Amino acid sequence: MEGNGVRHGPGALTEEQAARMLAGMNDVIRAGEEMRRLRTEMIKLFAGFGWTQDKIARITEMSQPAVSKQMTRFAADDPLPRLGLTLDQRDAAWLEGRLWALAEEVAEALDAARCARFVGALARGRKHFTPESTDELRRLLEADLRLGAAELPAAFRAAYDEISRGLDTDPKTAAAGSGPKSDSAQAPASVRRTVARQLQRDRLRGEA
Repeated sequence: MEGNGVRHGPGALTEEQAARMLAGMNDVIRAGEEMRRLRTEMIKLFAGFGWTQDKIARITEMSQPAVSKQMTRFAADDPLPRLGLTLDQRDAAWLEGRLWALAEEVAEALDAARCARFVGALARGRKHFTPESTDELRRLLEADLRLGAAELPAAFRAAYDEISRGLDTDPKTAAAGSGPKSDSAQAPASVRRTVARQLQRDRLRGEA
C-alpha cells in the first residue's frame, strides 16, 4: 500500500520531494499564464488609446501578425477599456499598484529592506494582492520607512502616507479617464495595478 514518503526503489523520490521540486516550477508556470493574460489586457488598453498595431508590436516586442491575431480575438461589441492616468485615484487595485512601486523603490534603496522578500515574491508571481497581503506589505514598508528615514527621500514617506489614507478609506472604483464613455469599459484590476505601479515609480524617480 502506498503512502506519503514511500520510495518505490533505490534512489526513488518521495512524493514530498517531488511536490517540493515541482512547487517552484508550478509557480513559474502560473506566473507565465498570468503575464500572458495581462499582456492581452494591456494590448486592449493600448488599442483603446488608438495606437496602431505596429506601435503596439514595437512596445510589446511582439510581431505585428501576433498583435493582429490578439486584436481579432476581441469581440466587435466588446468595449475597449478606459483608464485615467492621474496618480490620485482611489480604487484598491490602483492603490495596490502604487504601494507595490513604493516597495520596489524602498527595496532598491535600502540595504536589508524588510519588504525586499515580499517584492521578490510579487515579481515571481508567488504572492498576489489580497486584503491580507496588502496589510502585510504595509507593515513591512512602515518598518522600513521608520528605520530607514535618514537614508530614504522624504517623498517616499509622503507617498506612503497618501496611499495608506486611500487604503484606509474603503477605496471605491475610480472614475478613469475624462468621463464616462458608452463605448468604453473600466480597465481590469490587473491593468490598473500595473499602470499605477509604473506611474508611481516614474513619480518617485522624478520622471513624471
